This record gives sequence, C-alpha cells and structure tokens, in this order.
Amino acid sequence: MKRVVITGIGAISPIGNDASTMWEAMKSGKCGIDIISHFDPAETKAKVAAEVKDFDPTQYIDKRECRRMDLFCQYAMAAATQAMEDSGIEGKVEPERLGCYIGSGVGGIHTFYEQSLNLYNGKNISPFFIPMMICNIASGNVAIKYKAKGPCLPVVTACATSTHAVGEAFHAIKFGMADAVIAGGTEATITPLAINGFTSCKALTLTDDPSRASIPFDKERAGFVMGEGSGILILEEYEHAVARGAKIYAEICGYGNTCDAHHITAPDPEGEGAARCVQLALDEAGYEGTEEIYINAHGTSTNLNDAGETKAFKKVLGERAYKAHISSTKSMTGHMLGATGAIEAIACALALRDGVIPPTINYKVPDPECDLDYTPNKAVNADVTLGLSTTFGFGGHNACLAMRKV
Repeated sequence: MKRVVITGIGAISPIGNDASTMWEAMKSGKCGIDIISHFDPAETKAKVAAEVKDFDPTQYIDKRECRRMDLFCQYAMAAATQAMEDSGIEGKVEPERLGCYIGSGVGGIHTFYEQSLNLYNGKNISPFFIPMMICNIASGNVAIKYKAKGPCLPVVTACATSTHAVGEAFHAIKFGMADAVIAGGTEATITPLAINGFTSCKALTLTDDPSRASIPFDKERAGFVMGEGSGILILEEYEHAVARGAKIYAEICGYGNTCDAHHITAPDPEGEGAARCVQLALDEAGYEGTEEIYINAHGTSTNLNDAGETKAFKKVLGERAYKAHISSTKSMTGHMLGATGAIEAIACALALRDGVIPPTINYKVPDPECDLDYTPNKAVNADVTLGLSTTFGFGGHNACLAMRKV
C-alpha cells in the first residue's frame, strides 16, 4: 500500500481566485455572497449567490480555446494550472502514471441554456455544443493540457462529486495505478435555468440578505446559496514526492463512500449513511480515538442536512464529537456543488498545516438539534492532527476524506 500526499493546490472561488487568497479570506471570515450579478435576478425567486469575481480565463487559456469551453471548464483549467504550477510536478512524472479525476455535478449548463435559446429562436446550434456541455470535458481538457495518460475518471455524484474524485484518486495511487493524479471538481451553475430549477425543488434560500443567506447550523437556516468555481489538488505517492523534493500540505489517509438509498433529494434524517461514510474514512485512517480533530462539515444551511450531519458526527465520535472543531466554509463560499468537496479538502489541508480552524460566519441563533462546536464567526487556533471533510449529494451520495498533518 502506497502513502498519498497533497503536493499542489489551486482554486477559483467566490472569495479568491487562487488558493492562498481564498485561505486568507476564509481565516478572516470573508463572505463571498451577494445579490446575483451574472443575470437580472428579477426573474428568479432566489436573489443571492456566491459568484466568482474578476475571473480572467485568458490568464490560463488561449482566447480561441476559451470560446470552445463552457465556464465550468474554464474554471477547472485555471485551478488545475495553479495546482500543477504549485506542485512543480510537470515533467517529473511519466505521462502513463499521471491521472486526472475532475468531476462536475451539472457540467456545461451555461452552454446548454444558451444553445437551447438558439434552437428556440431558430438559430444554428454550435458544433461545439456537445463537447462544451458534457460533464467529463473538464477532466478531458486538463488531461490533454498536461498529457495525463493514466487513469481518467470524471466523477458525477452531485454535491459529493469532488470529494469522491479526490477519494478515488487517493485509492488509485494507494493501490498502485498511478504515481500522481490531478483531482478535484468544478461548477458554474449561476444561470436562470439552474437557479430556478434548484428553487423549484425548494433547495435554495429565498432571503435577499447576504448576511443571513448561508447560515449553517443556525436555527434560522432555510436553504443553501448557489456558489461556483473550481478546486484542484495534486495527489502524489509519498516516496515519489519526497524523491523530487516536493512540498507536502497533508497526507490523505482515509476515504468513505456510501449511499443513503433513501430519497432523491433529502438526506436520511438520522444520518445513518453519513455516519457509516465517516466511520469508513476513520477506519482506513487508523483513527484510535485520541487525536484532535477538525471537521470541515458539509453544512449546507438546510434544515435536514445540518441536523442529520450533526447526528452522524455523534453516532461516530460519541462524546468526542463535542470536543471536535467543526466549521462550514459554505457560510463564506456558498454551495459550490461539484466543486465544493475539493475546495473544502483544500481548506482542511491548510487548517492542518497552519493550526487554524476557519469559522462558520454569520452564526447567530443556536439550534438545540445542532449543539456541537461549529467555530462560530471567528477563526480559532488549534493544533489539530486529523482532518475530515464531508460532502453529501442528491441521490443519497455520501463522501468523506480523512487527512493528517505531515
């Protein structure tokens, strides 16, 4: 069995267009949520979103190629470029031993929406419609750019997508199928079609107050805020990383993957599937109940998720759940869907590295059903040695990563 470490990170997010800027914003409790500007929100009931700001894809992609990529793919290309440069691994791993696991929950919905309007209005459909829209194309384009000829697996498990992508990449390296994998997720769904769709299934908050929109574990929570962006990690076999003198952020040591098999959108209210998922990750990590833990929770600001997730932590950790440091960075980034797990895995790794727990901001009203330590409003210093990152998606998909400080 091989050891697996994180040697590069990249991020495009509502609170920063690189990983270091995003991390500083998280530690300071910056909110990336505001009134929607990508389109006129007069046509939607949901008025707020966590949008990426000041993104220039031409910093990473040729202008001609940009026109052939949906925004979700542009985000992935940017974050992957950052992560590869941060890692310094390009040219130092055999192409056949370099994988690419980048998923998206929705894919190219900007393209889908625009081309649907073209069809309705009697205009031509772009010959690039399909390769711009399909969920696997971010992984494909990144693999093409970096000649990653090893295993390529674009996971699609809704909100759990990029946690599963990183977890599967971890196992690919652990079990000898690759020496390194470009892993993560990407999403760009702030369109009238997607916002109205998520609103119709009663998932989004309808408040127009950004400071009370994404409020995980708060009793007044009433739905999540749509976010967007991309998070990419370079996972690498430990000895390979050490041999080339790579810096190491953290070691991934456990992964859980389960299904609630309960409902198409609602999580199991008792958190049974989530608890089994966390337990699997802890078991693989060799957790013995003595380490100080940080949990970057899924924490969506929905009634069912936050209460069920709290129950899951208690089922797994017992009384130690009350001693764990927990926070939801979605209070700052919104819910980035297929990108959220990778962004939160990055936050988890940096929390371990720096000994800083990012806060759950805008927390005001305690909920008796959510009675753990969610790091309200301000970051705290804590020498945690084990990190968990949990994400749960529509369809009952559950994912959890465990990582340790190196």
